[in-house]
Amino acid sequence: MQPDTDDLDAIRRLKSGDIGGLEILIARYQGKALRTAFLVTHDSAMAEDVVQDVFVRFFQRVDRFDECRSFEPYFMRSVVNAALNTIQREKRIQPVDFAGTDVSALETLLEQAASVEEQVEFNTLKWQITEALANLPPRQRAVIVQRYYLEMTEKEMSDALETPPGTVKWLLNAARLRLRSLLGLERMAE
Repeated sequence: MQPDTDDLDAIRRLKSGDIGGLEILIARYQGKALRTAFLVTHDSAMAEDVVQDVFVRFFQRVDRFDECRSFEPYFMRSVVNAALNTIQREKRIQPVDFAGTDVSALETLLEQAASVEEQVEFNTLKWQITEALANLPPRQRAVIVQRYYLEMTEKEMSDALETPPGTVKWLLNAARLRLRSLLGLERMAE
């Protein structure tokens, strides 16, 4: 994947000492990074801290960034890894509260619902999935977020988690099985 030219320009500005480059990256990626960190941590404040820390670390180490790499996958992997590390460090997982959280894709689907019954079923399913996701171990939750939210390949996930591909496949399979069990489903579509 080729680096995005806007990202590359922002990174080059940062490397030359222009803080405006960081502002560009924050404007482009903060929302997605916050949602990603929240999906892993299930804690809004923790997610904000994770994203802020990852941006700060990137700023401090921008001179080491390889400009041949795409920024977004690199940055989002850093967010997932930092969220996992924070959970491990904090040894706590908060209950999920989607109030005030940007879940635009889910909201769009809800708006398209043809009837009140479908909306109720949708809200129930959303709540069940959220609860089931919260009950997964952090590493399993992280691979589900990486695969289905960030749409990462198993190879990208393996690289991001610094884990052999077989372990990623095992984690994904275990997470899917656990989600099926928690949701009471015989089959769950991929």
